[in-house]
Amino acid sequence: MAQVYQRLTLAQRVGQLFLVAVPAGDEAGDLAGPATVQVLDQYHFGSVLLPKNPYGTQALASATAAIQALAPTVTGGVRFLIAANQEGGEVQQLSGPGFDVMPSELVQGTWATSALQAQAQTWGSELHTAGVNLNLAPVMDVVPEATAASNAPIGAVDREFGYDPQTNGEHGVAFIAGMAGAGVASVAKHFPGLGRATGNTDFTSDVTDTVTTADDPYLDSFRAVVNAGVPYVMVAEATYTQIDPSHIAVFSPVIMRLLRNGLGFKGVILSDDLGEAAEVASIPAAQRAIDFLDAGGDLITSQVIQPAEQMAAAVLAQASSNAAFRATVDAAAERVLAAKQAQGLLPC
Repeated sequence: MAQVYQRLTLAQRVGQLFLVAVPAGDEAGDLAGPATVQVLDQYHFGSVLLPKNPYGTQALASATAAIQALAPTVTGGVRFLIAANQEGGEVQQLSGPGFDVMPSELVQGTWATSALQAQAQTWGSELHTAGVNLNLAPVMDVVPEATAASNAPIGAVDREFGYDPQTNGEHGVAFIAGMAGAGVASVAKHFPGLGRATGNTDFTSDVTDTVTTADDPYLDSFRAVVNAGVPYVMVAEATYTQIDPSHIAVFSPVIMRLLRNGLGFKGVILSDDLGEAAEVASIPAAQRAIDFLDAGGDLITSQVIQPAEQMAAAVLAQASSNAAFRATVDAAAERVLAAKQAQGLLPC
């Protein structure tokens, strides 16, 4: 890994810190079309997020192979993380021939963990066939049963495995193991949990959780998957007033230290969407990226291209002129490359 890292330009290292949605089109081939090629070539984005589509596994396989073929010229030969949101239920973005219909996590949580692991390996094999190597799932947030129906981001749409940390943790571990068995890495989300938040950060600003503490039992579902070796964890965009009332979680050094030091997570920390989420809309795009990295994050997620372009340009400019920030960028890039190495995505 060290040799690959040394060969990358600063711009290419910055590009490794981004997971960016590629433009949708009328057919699968558009995902790797001129618009995608141009933006990947200009900003060296190292990971891409597929939009919701019905193309099926075979058509997607051609498109993702075309994206991977860009690596030698775009990313110094480092292959792409190609991601999808494939939780089940209302959040299953890939469908069509070759993809099963996945039930919600709440249904999955009623299965024996052995059955869930086996089924997750089947779903993972479908993703692998399509060229997807990163699943932005499972949701590890714990929702109190009494308030689940009113919990907009998770409970109201059955995105939790159950209503207690043990059920969520055990089923999350099984889901992740099944995906890994098929060659697909998982992202546990949304630390430290949206199960007691007031709104959905995608559509609402000033979302808060006034209950969760740094030693909260509800964190145990995340602790379970961290202990099981999940390689990626996504941090939420709510404000947790009992942990860090001054920062949204994705911009909170306190939250990042809790994940790193409190739970012992050594992998890659992703942001929730910093591109078009309502929670961060009032913050200039450039500032979002810099604040996330300064807080201790590694991989910036953007559901749309334009803010990602602004963010990448700002990170590159700051890293070019500020030695301390460059060290922050370099450390994050090394963590991303280490995770990619574990998935066989680095050049020999």
